[in-house]
Amino acid sequence: MAKAKLTHLDAAGHPAMVDISGKAVTAREAVAECRVKFPLAVAAALRKAGMGTAKGAVVDTAIIAGTMAVKRTHELIPFCHPLPIDGCRFDVAWANETTLRIECAVRTTHRTGVEMEALTGATVAALTVYDMCKALSHAMVIGPAKLLAKRGGKRDVGRARA
Repeated sequence: MAKAKLTHLDAAGHPAMVDISGKAVTAREAVAECRVKFPLAVAAALRKAGMGTAKGAVVDTAIIAGTMAVKRTHELIPFCHPLPIDGCRFDVAWANETTLRIECAVRTTHRTGVEMEALTGATVAALTVYDMCKALSHAMVIGPAKLLAKRGGKRDVGRARA
C-alpha cells in the first residue's frame, strides 16, 4: 500500500490548491454528521415546544443555515474548489434523550468530492442550533462532527446510502 501524503502542499512544502484538471468528472456524494448535546431539562423543553424558541423554528433555521454553508464552503476553507451542488439534504432527529443528530448529505457531478461541503453543512447547522437555543443554556456541547461516507472518487469510504 502506498504511503499517504498531504495533498495541499507543493514540492517546496508550501500550501497549494490541488490541481483537479486531470480527474474524471463523476457523480460524487458525501454524508457527514454533527451532534448537539443538551442538558436534560433543555432537551425536554425543546421537545415540549416542538423545537421552537423565541428566535423561531430551530430545525428549519439550522437546515437553511447548513444549506447556505454547503454552497459557500469554498469561501470558508482556503483550498476547497467551488463546486456545483447538485443536491443537499439534511436529516435532523433525536439520537437519544438529550442529543440531536444532524446529518448532511451533499451530491455533485464534478472532478472532486464534497466531503468538506457535507462536514461544513452539518457543523454550521449544529452551530445554528446552539445559537437558537443559547438563551435556554450555554451548557450545550457540539460534536463530534465526522464523515460517515463518501462515494464517487478515487476511493469510497463508509456506509452505502439507500
